[in-house]
Formats: sequence, C-alpha cells, structure tokens
Amino acid sequence: MKRSIAVLLVLAFLATLLAAGCGSQKAAAPEPAKPAPAPEKKPVPLTINLPTWTGYGPLFLAKEKGFFGKHGLDVNLVIIEGLGERKQALAANKVQGMATALDVLVTVAAADIPVKIIWGLDDSFGADGILAKTSIKTPADLKGKTVALEVGSASHLLLLSVLEKAGLKEEDVKITPMKAGDAGAAFVAGKVDAAVTWEPWLTKGVKAGGKLLASTKEFPGIIFDAVGLREDFVKANPQAVQGFVQAMAEATEYWKSHKDESNGIMAKGLRITTQEFTDTLSSLKLYDLADNKAFFGTADKPGLIYRNFDRTADFYLAKKLITKKAAAKDFIDSTFINAAK
Repeated sequence: MKRSIAVLLVLAFLATLLAAGCGSQKAAAPEPAKPAPAPEKKPVPLTINLPTWTGYGPLFLAKEKGFFGKHGLDVNLVIIEGLGERKQALAANKVQGMATALDVLVTVAAADIPVKIIWGLDDSFGADGILAKTSIKTPADLKGKTVALEVGSASHLLLLSVLEKAGLKEEDVKITPMKAGDAGAAFVAGKVDAAVTWEPWLTKGVKAGGKLLASTKEFPGIIFDAVGLREDFVKANPQAVQGFVQAMAEATEYWKSHKDESNGIMAKGLRITTQEFTDTLSSLKLYDLADNKAFFGTADKPGLIYRNFDRTADFYLAKKLITKKAAAKDFIDSTFINAAK
C-alpha cells in the first residue's frame, strides 16, 4: 500500500515537471515576427520634349499602353514646336530628353549640352527626295543644273549624298537657297531644274510633270529621328534608361499587331487626326528593336548612325553652323539597345 502511494506520488511529480517543461518550451519559442513590407518603389520621372511629327508617335503609345509604367518610369511628353525653346529647356535641365532629328542632336552636342542618343524613332523612307525635270535622267545629269534647297539642312545633306554617289561635288550644281516647301513650289512653277523637298511637294512635283530623281528610300539614316537624354540623367538612372528602351521596343511590337488602335492613340497624342497620321506614316519607317540594333551596332562594330553623325558634324562645321565638331562615340550609347530583348 505504501509502495503504491509512493509510485503515485512519483508519477504526479513527473507529470508536474513535464507540464512545466512544455510550458517553458512554448514560452521560449514565440511565433516569428512577420517581415515588414518592402517600401514601394516610386517610378522615375522623365520629361521629354518634341515637336509635332508622326515619327514620334510611339512615345505616346508606350505611355498610353502602360509600357513606361511597367518598367518603372513616369514619362511626361511635352510638345514644343520651337527648336530654340526645346534646346533651351534641355540645356536648363527643365526636361531630361529630346525627340528630334539626328542633325539637331549634332548641334546640341556641339553646344556643350552633354547628351546620349539611346533610341532611334524613325527614318524618312521616301518622305524627302529630289524632284527633277524629266530631261534629267540620272543624278549625274544634275551637273550644271539649278537646284533649290534649304542650305545647311538635312535636305542639303541629302543632296550631297546623292551627288557623292554620282561622282559629283557640291560645286558641280547651282544651288538656289530657299525653304524646303518653297523649293517644291518653285519646281512646280518651273523656276528651277530640280528641288530637294518633302511631301506633299514630291507628289505635287511628279503630278506637275517632273520626276522623282532620288529619295531617302535609297539613302537611309540621313534624315533620321532619335531620342537623346541628358548624360547626367543616364548616369544617375541606368536602370530607368534600360526600362525606357525596353518599353519602346514593346510599344513598336504592339503597334505591328494592333495598328488601327495604335495609330489612333499616337495621332491623339500628337494632336492630329488619324488620317493625317497615317498619310505621313506611309513614307516613314518606324524603328523597332531589330532596326535599332542594326543601325546602332555595337562598341566593336559601330552601326551607320556613327558615320551619319560624324558626317553631319563635318558638314555643319564646314558651313559654320557649329563652331566645333562633336565626336559620335561620345554622344551615342548603344549599350541599352543591345541589352534589350
């Protein structure tokens, strides 16, 4: 009887110890605290100015369809028609980028506004050309003839390219300076032998009995539009710049498979009618990622954009439109394009 009581007391004592031990284990192992949520990453603000031009439409498409936002950017697109105002805004850091012609970016670089050209937008694909009388059969026949054009412009560069390919020099023709539109009108009126102009004057000139002697279809990259960003922005925000390039690549792919919707979005962004947009689009080539990779090339094998940049700089320096030449390698950055997918 005593032994039974003793056994019961021992068992009770052990049960008390086990209960205490379990209690202490529970107290020693509280539930782990949940990690604090990561702070939400704010999109990087980026303002780009541009004039009204069909080739800049993909910027509005990338914004409207959310491609910029997807890649961590808050892009503000500001239409400013005056070139001087756009340059001043970039120089004063009121905007971080410009969508503009390559020859304009050459002058920006020469003015000591450090920029990096990171994306190609469009190339004139027949929108600019040379009208000539039907008696002028080939570009070589321009020798000794009167050619109307805007001196010191991309039209002037186009003529020099055509002459060079034909084995002629600028001195072999008689240049009559005038605005591109006026040059087209002068040709239609029969006042000059040839004119470097753009649409709709190319069509009007052919209808008036002239011929299209050459156009930008045969000379890609001379009249070309691109996006240049301030160098300090690129250095401070490489991930955002990569996102910008990726967003533009996605926007151009979206356009290919949703043209009607995309054309309407782009026209609305540019504040023109869809008809006006599509009419001009027919003589342009919108650059997608593959086009950009081919045109920009790589660090080891630079693409055609480098040659065109340097050639433009040489031309503008010779015409005293700039006071010093900016080197293409210092202002063109192909790394973001080549890293995009």
